[in-house]
Order: sequence, then C-alpha cells, then structure tokens
Amino acid sequence: MSKLEGKIAIVTGGSRGIGFGIAKRLAQDGADIIIGDVLVDEMATAKVEIEALGVKCITMPCDVTREADCQALVDKAVAEYGKLDIMVANAGIANIKLMTETTAEDWDQIFAVNTKGVFLCDKAAALQMMKQNYGKIINCASIAAHAGFAFLGGYSATKFAVRGLTQALAKELGQYNIQVNAYCPGIVGTKMWELIDEKMGPYLGNAKGETLKQYTGLITAGRVETPDDVATFVSYLSSADSDYMTGQSVMIDGGIIMN
Repeated sequence: MSKLEGKIAIVTGGSRGIGFGIAKRLAQDGADIIIGDVLVDEMATAKVEIEALGVKCITMPCDVTREADCQALVDKAVAEYGKLDIMVANAGIANIKLMTETTAEDWDQIFAVNTKGVFLCDKAAALQMMKQNYGKIINCASIAAHAGFAFLGGYSATKFAVRGLTQALAKELGQYNIQVNAYCPGIVGTKMWELIDEKMGPYLGNAKGETLKQYTGLITAGRVETPDDVATFVSYLSSADSDYMTGQSVMIDGGIIMN
C-alpha cells in the first residue's frame, strides 16, 4: 500500500515547476490531487500526466489572492471525497528590484500572492481539518525566509511572514491533530529562477546565465536543485511519518544556508 493511498491533497500553483513536482510525487505516493492555478492550459497538461499515475486529478482555476477561490478548492475536495487530508500552499511569485525601486503596487502584489494567498489557503483548509480532527498544512517558504536577499527584498519579506504564520498556526491547530510546516527551497531550476537570473543580472553586471551560475557556486551539494528534491520532502510532510513535526520551516537547499 502506498503511503498516501486514500489521501486527498490540494496543491496550489501545481501546474508547473515545484508545484507540479509536488503534485506528481504525492500522486506517485497514492494521493488523489486537486490542482488550483491561474495557468489553465498548463493545468490540463499536468492533469494528463498525473492521472497517468493511476490516481484522480481535478483541476480548478484559482487566484490565491481571492478568498472565494481558495475556499472553492476545499469545498471541491469535500464535495468529491468528503474530506481534505493535505493542503500544499505552493503558489508564489517573485519581484526582482532594489528596494528603492520597488513601488507600493509591487509590494502589495507580492504580499497578496505569497502571504495573503498562503493565509487564505491555510484558513480554508484549517476550518475543514478542525472538523476532521486531523490534517497536514504545508506552506511554501524559501531560504529567503531565513536570510534576506539583495534585489529580493519584497520576496524575502513575504517568506519571513510565511515562516511566522506557519509557527503561529501550528500552535493554534495542534489541539486538532493538525500539523503545519513549511518547506524552504533554494536555487531550483524553474522558470522563477530563470526570471531571477534575467532580472538580477543587470544589477550585478552579469550576462544571461551568469547570475544563476554565481549562485549555484554557493550550493554545497554542487548542483542546482530540482522540483523532485523539494517534492521528496513535501511527501514526508504529507505522511504519517511527520506526525510529531510541526511549526517548522525547513531548508531544502543543498547546503546554501546552514543555521
């Protein structure tokens, strides 16, 4: 029996990158998947790949800045399966600018997606899981939740906020047998890091690809992270193996930051 057989998992931002890696791994572990994303075409492709693993995959358009959209994901899980076991609040964006160039609109947007979006998904999941008296809430943080990064000030601030939310919610929900944790990826070979390389390069005087190469040199493991590296840990957080772990924001970064 697969360790997540019979479990129901929501993954926001699950159509590509880290989110798709997580959705695919949880499906391989036996969970049925609900993906919420704004990338409708990419969700359709993800659904085909995940259902080829022998589980059911439901896709739903979801803007995580809208409370109704986040609640709809949970409502769908309950309507289809009568429960929700796992919420992976993965959706996020980056904004690569000096703080002195960051506008109020930039700030509001990144907080709306990366922090408010996590809060809204967590809240909707928590209300259902409290009725069940069990569940796993898993948030996407970052190494930038442990150390602020130049040119990523707004992003770093959102991820520090997610780390604090994860701790507070874990304390509130422990009595309901709900564990709340976060995963903190480092430099992952996804479209987000392609964007960071492109936008950060001019500030550093780097040609395309040089910034990613420079940061890769900081990785003790000696290679860029893959979505599968992250998904392996999220699989653990989703399973009964992590029942005694809560309130943690764990770096899965190949050894960039060690503290």
